[in-house]
Amino acid sequence: MITEVESQNGVLRRTAGTTPRRTWRSRLIGRPLQTADAPHQTIGKAVGLAVFASDALSSTAYATQEILVILAAAIGMAAFGYLFPISIAIVVLLAIVTISYEQTIHAYPGGGGAYIVARDNLGELPAQIAGAALLTDYILTVAVSVSSGVAQLASAFPAISDYRALIAVGMVGLIMLINLRGVKESGTIFAIPTYFFVVMMFLTVGVGLVRALTGSLGTVVDPPHFEAPEVMGPVTLFLILHAFSSGTAALTGIEAISNGITAFREPRSRNAGITLIVMAVILSSLFLGISFLASQIQTIPSEAETVISQLARTAYDGRNFLYYAAIAATTVILIMAANTAFADFPRLSALQAGDGFLPRQMAYRGSRLVYSHGIEALAVIASILILVFNASVTALIPLYAIGVFLSFTLSQAGMARRWWKIGHLAPGQEVRERGSTLKADPRWAMKMIINGFGAVCTLIVMLVFAVTKFEGGAWLVLIIIPLLVVLFSRIHVHYRTVAQHLTLENYDTPLRITRHRVIVPISSVHRGALAALRYARSLSDDVTAVHVAIDPADGEKVQAKWQLWGDGTRLVILESPYRLLVEPLLDFIDQIDERRQPNEAITVVVPQFVPKHEIEKGLHMNTAEILRRALLHRPGIVITDVPYQID
Repeated sequence: MITEVESQNGVLRRTAGTTPRRTWRSRLIGRPLQTADAPHQTIGKAVGLAVFASDALSSTAYATQEILVILAAAIGMAAFGYLFPISIAIVVLLAIVTISYEQTIHAYPGGGGAYIVARDNLGELPAQIAGAALLTDYILTVAVSVSSGVAQLASAFPAISDYRALIAVGMVGLIMLINLRGVKESGTIFAIPTYFFVVMMFLTVGVGLVRALTGSLGTVVDPPHFEAPEVMGPVTLFLILHAFSSGTAALTGIEAISNGITAFREPRSRNAGITLIVMAVILSSLFLGISFLASQIQTIPSEAETVISQLARTAYDGRNFLYYAAIAATTVILIMAANTAFADFPRLSALQAGDGFLPRQMAYRGSRLVYSHGIEALAVIASILILVFNASVTALIPLYAIGVFLSFTLSQAGMARRWWKIGHLAPGQEVRERGSTLKADPRWAMKMIINGFGAVCTLIVMLVFAVTKFEGGAWLVLIIIPLLVVLFSRIHVHYRTVAQHLTLENYDTPLRITRHRVIVPISSVHRGALAALRYARSLSDDVTAVHVAIDPADGEKVQAKWQLWGDGTRLVILESPYRLLVEPLLDFIDQIDERRQPNEAITVVVPQFVPKHEIEKGLHMNTAEILRRALLHRPGIVITDVPYQID
């Protein structure tokens, strides 16, 4: 039913009353939502923390372990003396990045993070580099976080170790389905586990700190096997930087809120900014507490048992209820960390698609008002990555943080340039850019220094990471990101070329066609051919039926029948001595096309059988489909199918 008919200047506006049918997909992910429901799908600070902070919070489960992996392999048990100071340095960097992104949130309330900031202030190429880095990071976020969550589970239940990759892929599929249900609904589902993790981690760290202060904590009982290096290496600056860069995995996810501001309720910037600060405080507290306790109890970095597992069973004196609760909370938050990527990857890909650098389909909202194509693409790519690396966190981590810190650097460099541009505005002057409005700010110089210093720090970390992790797999990311940028560029060139061909600027071709020639290919004279002929004659008086005669006797039969049923329409029989079917017909159409006059159209009307059952298609020649593919790229020729249903 169509309602609300409005007429203005010859244009009718109608509202369709049809609703989507119930399908297996709608039963799985929920009933379709109207476009008008979009404002009601936004989220507040409490749910926003669950949606966008799970990635950052989950990094506390493996950041400390990644520092120890580097230090212990080089200097053995002496690693514990350097763990906490390195963690403090990482928290200082975290504070710098948080302040920078808090400024970005208020400057760009439309979201987009590093991509939009780089696009508006550094240019298109840096923007695409930032986009490629972030998309790569989100894919790796899913792979790393889910693999790490399954590793936590394997620490408590070693029997599942051989099935980690398959379990991880199953978890990715589950998160994908939840996210397809919509941002608000997925956020509500994930809120309880997120806060359960925060409570359990603060309880575990709190119990550990109290026992450490009272002298009853001790060290890890029955730790995993550890082979100390035979020759202890010197504590060099390179080693410290190597461990520092590994620990900066704790910063992953900081940019997520700036990318997803539009998911928050109004005032969006204020709610997103508060959520970012709360996330940074929780992350810093847990990371420092875990690192301090790990050095006190001398945890062993191992694939067999994680640092969190060793810390929990030491703090709780064994594998009791609280230990399993802590492991369960950690496992869930690590798997849920992928939800941050599922919230941001589709948004970023939609922005790039809107700018013409990714397929346009990525910008279309699905039935639940989420970017379904982006969610599904992320799940597929991440699952492939998990299977290739067998869900190994240590193998995936070297691929991880380069993209993160590259986007950090571009974002902060872009913000520094933005403040520089603001500093050159006259008082009261405003300049509208694509993603924001520039307004004079008396504190522009201080803000520029903060962002500029942050850009230098994250650039140094990125370079250290690239050098120290190069052989471990970072080289792959250094190749993938440029390849993605080239791919984005090719997609953009395609869309730009299409736009140039479709533009109406300087378009003066008259809309009216003065002559219309119609060609009807027929295999024989039957009801389907006559249905096509009737339609063709409704288009024009200039109709030519064409039959390709593979067998002379067959041509005679067609001619005889045509005299009875053709109603005087011209018939051309093309003799085909080599028994070719399509080629003679195309050659005939080419000859007609060569003599085509200006404002003359050629339409090929093709009779098409439609069998009752899909499987029966293989029993027919499907000439219509063959002709359509052959003529599709011929300019000025229209192909029309006239279906004839066979009941």
